Amino acid sequence: MKAITIPEPGGPEALVLSDVDTPDPAAGEVRIKVAAAGVNRADVLQRQGFYNPPAGETEIPGLEVSGVIDAVGAGVTEWVVGDQVCALLVGGGYAEQVTVPAGQVLPVPDGVDLIDAAALPEVTSTVWSNVFLTANLQPGETFLVHGGSSGIGTMAIQFAREVGARVAVTAGSAEKLDVCHELGAEILVNYRDQDFVEELRSATDGHGADVILDNMGAKYLPRNVQALATAGRLVIIGMQGGVKGELDINTLLRKRAAVIATSLRARPLAEKATIVAAVHEHVWPMIADGRVRPIVHSRHALADVPAAHAEMEASGHIGKILLLT
Repeated sequence: MKAITIPEPGGPEALVLSDVDTPDPAAGEVRIKVAAAGVNRADVLQRQGFYNPPAGETEIPGLEVSGVIDAVGAGVTEWVVGDQVCALLVGGGYAEQVTVPAGQVLPVPDGVDLIDAAALPEVTSTVWSNVFLTANLQPGETFLVHGGSSGIGTMAIQFAREVGARVAVTAGSAEKLDVCHELGAEILVNYRDQDFVEELRSATDGHGADVILDNMGAKYLPRNVQALATAGRLVIIGMQGGVKGELDINTLLRKRAAVIATSLRARPLAEKATIVAAVHEHVWPMIADGRVRPIVHSRHALADVPAAHAEMEASGHIGKILLLT
């Protein structure tokens, strides 16, 4: 089969379309004939040599796909050949076929086509696990998501809006902020010329954010702590702004606040299956009735994956970038 490999870390040109062996599903797994794969920041980091897959896992990038099951392993009873699905992966999505534990597979939601379903597994699992299972966002609370126009951001806005939270976002252009507003964000901050700490304080009468979802890491750490409300929860899921920052423990103590760092890829299979089951229970109904929808910016052929990565690194996109096999 055809798949994208990374012979050596580097720029987008390091992604090479190669012939590799077709995987067979082990016990408890299914194999998916891939229709589309989502492109994520983690894939860019892996290509650059900064985010290797867990030991023993495929080195083919790609953390989410949609497609049709074409084989099932021993012991799998909940899925059959021919099912249209999407799935959360530890890797391997940039390929014509991929195997995945059955517990990380989801049906394509009603109202979403097979291709666009590839935009759902990673972002829905990331947002639901972090914002709700970990940070416990409640109705009436203020929620700040950095990078509001990203795949993660556009989904987080919609989820928070649906549970009755007040949503604040940062983004880098008026166009991006307009999309965030259309999706339900009320507090709009252009990080290029506005300070999100001051804007948030002004918009909330000094209260701040009860929950912050941050993809920047070190660069935003001090200001995120400043922006937190009393008993606020800062959840860090990325390191686009560096890995080492200064933490003001005095401010954290006075606010009785929490700083939490999480990742999804290396979690045990049972934890991932629990998250995917929660997404199926809580998120899929919102998608099926049209309250929440995937936001897809562009679609690229698998062979054009360097262009897809270049587009992501340019940060001009709104929503998800997909690869078509």
